[in-house]
Amino acid sequence: MNIKNNILETIGNTPMIRLNKVAKDIPATVLAKVDYFNPGNSIKDRMALKMVEVAEQEGKLKPGGTIIEGTSGNTGMGLALAAVVKGYKCIFVTTDKQSKEKADILKAVGAEVIVCPTNVMPEDPRSYYSVAARLAKEVPNSYHMNQYDNLANRLAHYETTGPEIWEQTGGKITHLICTAGTGGTIVGTAQYLKEKNPDVQIWAIDVYGSLLTKYFRTGEIDMNEVHPYISEGFGEDFVPKNYDMSVIDHFEQVTDKDGAVMARKLAREEGLFCGYSAGSCLQGLMQLKGKLKKDDVVVCIFHDHGSRYVAKIYNDQWMIERGFLDVKTFKDVISSRGTKRLITIEPQQTVAEAVELMKKYDIEQIPVMNNEGPLGSISESGLFQKVFNNPEIKSSKVADVLEPTLPIVTFDTPVEKLSPLINKGNGAILSKDEAGNYHIITKYDILQALGK
Repeated sequence: MNIKNNILETIGNTPMIRLNKVAKDIPATVLAKVDYFNPGNSIKDRMALKMVEVAEQEGKLKPGGTIIEGTSGNTGMGLALAAVVKGYKCIFVTTDKQSKEKADILKAVGAEVIVCPTNVMPEDPRSYYSVAARLAKEVPNSYHMNQYDNLANRLAHYETTGPEIWEQTGGKITHLICTAGTGGTIVGTAQYLKEKNPDVQIWAIDVYGSLLTKYFRTGEIDMNEVHPYISEGFGEDFVPKNYDMSVIDHFEQVTDKDGAVMARKLAREEGLFCGYSAGSCLQGLMQLKGKLKKDDVVVCIFHDHGSRYVAKIYNDQWMIERGFLDVKTFKDVISSRGTKRLITIEPQQTVAEAVELMKKYDIEQIPVMNNEGPLGSISESGLFQKVFNNPEIKSSKVADVLEPTLPIVTFDTPVEKLSPLINKGNGAILSKDEAGNYHIITKYDILQALGK
C-alpha cells in the first residue's frame, strides 16, 4: 500500500507542465513547475515545513509552542498545516492588501490572523514585520519564523525544488524564471541549478514599486523606488537576508496590470488556474523572449493557486475598477456595428403606424419621443397582447398604449453593466452621444459585443 502518514508527506514532487498556447510565440521550450499541487496550494509549503523542522532541531520551537509569522498568506498556510500535524498554535500577521480569501483560509485551519496596514515602512511599529517581531517577544513559548531572514527558507528549495527541476528536465534546463519576494525560492533553487550547470540563466521577475531590481543592478537600497503596488506575493521594500544576488543573472520588472491579465490568460488558454505571481512570471518571460533560442529549455515557477484571488484578478469588476481590462462600452458597441438611424415614434402617432415601423425595420422595440426626449416606449410583445385583446386599438394613439421608458445610460457605460438592464420589460437600452443624439442597443448587440 502507498499511504502517507500525514498531509506533510505530500509536500513537493509537483508536476512540470508544458505551456502550449500562451508560449506559442516563444522559440524555446517553455515549461511550468506548477507548485499549487502542494497540499497548501503553494510553493511556500516547502519552506514552511523546513523552517519548522530546523526550529525544532535548534530548540527554538518547543512542544505546545506558538508559531508567529508575517505572511502574505501562503507561508502562513504551510506553517498552519505543519502546526496542525505537530501540535503548535499559530498567530499570523498580514497586510490589508492581501486577498480576503487568504485570511479566511488561514482562519479555517485554526490560525489567528492580525491585519496591518500596507503603506507603512518596515520599521514602522504598525507594519506587519514590526508587529510579528513584537508578538514574538510578548507571547510565551513562541517563535518568530521570519521567512525573510531565515535561511531555512532557501535551504528548502536547494534541497527539493532545484533537484526536482533538474530531474524533470533531464538536466536540460537552460533558464529559470521566478518571481522575487523573500528570495528563498529563487536563490535556493538557483544555488542548486548553478552547482549542476553554472550556465543556467536565472531570471528574477519583480514588480514596479519594489526596490529589489535597482538593488540588484546597483547595490543601492533606494527607498525612492518604493511605492504602493497591487501585485501580491513578490517584490519587497527591503532586502531579505535570503538573497544571494550572485546566483541571479537578470531582474525584470512587470506592471500590476500585465501580471493580472496574464494570469487570466493562463487560466483560459492552458487551464492553469494560478495566482498573481504566476501571471507576472510569465509576463516577465514574454518581455524577455527575444533573448531565447530554439533549443533553450525554460522553466517558470508558478507559485500558488488562483482560488486565493477569485475576488481580485479573477473578478471582472475588480479588474475594471483598476483599469486592468480593456472594457467595451456603449459607445464601442455603436461604433463596431456602424451607426444606424434611431427609429422613434411620436406619442400622437397611431398604433398602426408603430406596427408598420416594426415590420419595415424588423425591430421589436421603439422609443416614444418628442422634442424634449424619451417619453416611454412600445414593444412588439406589448402591442401583440393589446391588439389581440382589442383589434380596434390599432387606430389609437401611441400615447394610449405607452410602456415605460427604456433605460438610459451614459455613453461610456461598460458592456458588462448593460446586460443586467435587459429583461422582459426592457428589450433595449438608450444613450446619448456627445452631440446630443440618442442611440439604441439591443440584447443581440450586447451578445455580439461580448462574443468578440
